[in-house]
Amino acid sequence: MTPWKNGGGSTTEIAVAPADASLDDFDWRISMAVVASDGPFSNFPGIDRTLAVVKGNGLILTIGNRAPVTLADGTAPISFAGDTPTSARLTAGEITDLNIMTRHGCFRHHLVRVSTSMSCDFGDNQIAVVLSLNGTTEIIAGENTATLEHGDAALIDRATTTDFRIVPATSNCHLIWLTAQ
Repeated sequence: MTPWKNGGGSTTEIAVAPADASLDDFDWRISMAVVASDGPFSNFPGIDRTLAVVKGNGLILTIGNRAPVTLADGTAPISFAGDTPTSARLTAGEITDLNIMTRHGCFRHHLVRVSTSMSCDFGDNQIAVVLSLNGTTEIIAGENTATLEHGDAALIDRATTTDFRIVPATSNCHLIWLTAQ
């Protein structure tokens, strides 16, 4: 667990680069957090963020001057600049969120919810991270198969494989593409 930058809670880091990076010097970071109370988000200048609710009834985000947005398990994720003042209000109890952050000029990211089997080609992306929630997920790359259990993640590098297949047991699997800039 890592304390939030603003001191309002903690998060579970799933993956970060470079491996020994802190909250101030990462190139990219993927984490999950349990949000149990309303409050402001930490300020991350120079960071692009994407947030998805993966468990719970909902969260209303106010991002700068934009109209408030409601996120819940199964709704589309939302992306925003890490230095835009952002606050959250829970709609009905705590939630768990998935948070992807990339540093401007280093990486960009794209989050995809995987609900059925899909083939994945890296294209311009260098790294893929597959996160399995609420069931098992198989990842097939050539002759190799890996099974992810609930809460497991796999980091796949384009240098080691050109394509792979994701076979989720449930609709709560996520794919994060990371592309160097």
